[in-house]
Amino acid sequence: MNDRAVALLEQYDIEIIKTRKGRGAILCDTPDGTLVFKEYAGTESRLAAENQLLQSIVAKRQVCTDVLIPTKEGTFRVKDRDGICYILKTYVDGRECDIYDRTECSVAMELLAGLHNAMESVGTEGKAVMDSPLQEYEKRNRELAHIRSFLGKKGQKQPFERYLKSCMDTYLEQAKQVTKEWQQYEEERGDRQVTVGFCHGDYQYHNILFAEDRWYVVNFEKCHQGSQVTDIYLMMRKLLEKSDWSQELGRDLLDAYQRVRPIPAYDYVDLYYRLAYPEKFWKIANFYMNSRKAWIPEKNMEKLSKVLEQEEAKQAFLENVFGSMLFSKNV
Repeated sequence: MNDRAVALLEQYDIEIIKTRKGRGAILCDTPDGTLVFKEYAGTESRLAAENQLLQSIVAKRQVCTDVLIPTKEGTFRVKDRDGICYILKTYVDGRECDIYDRTECSVAMELLAGLHNAMESVGTEGKAVMDSPLQEYEKRNRELAHIRSFLGKKGQKQPFERYLKSCMDTYLEQAKQVTKEWQQYEEERGDRQVTVGFCHGDYQYHNILFAEDRWYVVNFEKCHQGSQVTDIYLMMRKLLEKSDWSQELGRDLLDAYQRVRPIPAYDYVDLYYRLAYPEKFWKIANFYMNSRKAWIPEKNMEKLSKVLEQEEAKQAFLENVFGSMLFSKNV
C-alpha cells in the first residue's frame, strides 16, 4: 500500500499514533489498540451485512471475533482515486491454531459449533430449503471430463500430464458416482425444510487465532447464508489431509463439535458426500488446466502424488467413521 491509501484513514474518527506495514495490509496503532487497514473487493451492502453478523456474535459473547470500523459517514469502506477500496478492522495479533496439536484441533471444532449457534438465526426468517452441492459437483464433473479430453488429444506430454491422465478415469468415475448417490438421496428425501444459518465461509486454521489468553475467529469476508456443514467440511478436510485421513482424529473432531452443537442426521449425509467427493484432485486438475502449460511446477506433481497416496486411507476413513454413524442415525 502507498501513502495515498494511508491518507484515506482521515475518513475515520480515530486517532492514529503511527502506521506500519503488515502482510498485505497497513497496521495502525491507536490509543485503543491496533487496527488493520487492507484492500477489499466486495460491496458496501455486503460489508453492512457482515457488520450486522459480527455485532450479533459479539453481543452473544460466545465467540471472540474481529470487527469492522465504520467511517465518519457510517460506511464500512473507503475508495481511492483509482477505485481501489479499503476496510478498517480490529487487529488480532495472535498465533494460528496448531493443526498438529489434537487438543487445539478439537478446541477449533468446539469454537465452530459455538459460532454456528451464535449465527444460526441472524437475519433469517423461518425455514428454508437446505442448499446442496449438487450443481457444483455437476459443474466440476464437466470440467474433469473436458480436461480428460484435452489430455487425450494432446500430443507430447510432460511427466505430470502423463501422470494426471493415468488416473483421470478413476477420479472422474468416483466424482460421478458421488454425484449420482447424492442426487438419489436428495430425490428420496424430497424437499427437506431446515433452519438456515450463516457460515463463516473460510473456517480454517489461518483464521483461528490465539491471543490474550483466548481464541478468536477472524476474517468473515466470505460469510454467507446457507448450510453450516460447509464450514465443518472445510475445516475437517484440511485437518484430515494433513493427518493422512486419521480415523481417530476424525472422530475427535466430530465429537468436539457435537459437545456444543448436535449434527442432525441429514447433515451427516451432506458432510459425508462433501468429504467423499474428490475435491483435491479436481483442484489440482483445474489449476493445471487454467495455467500456462509450457512449464508445470514440480509442486503439482507432489500434490497429485499425495492425493493418490492418501486415497486408500481416505476410503477407509469414510467407511469406518461415517459408515457406522450413518447407520446408527438411520438416515
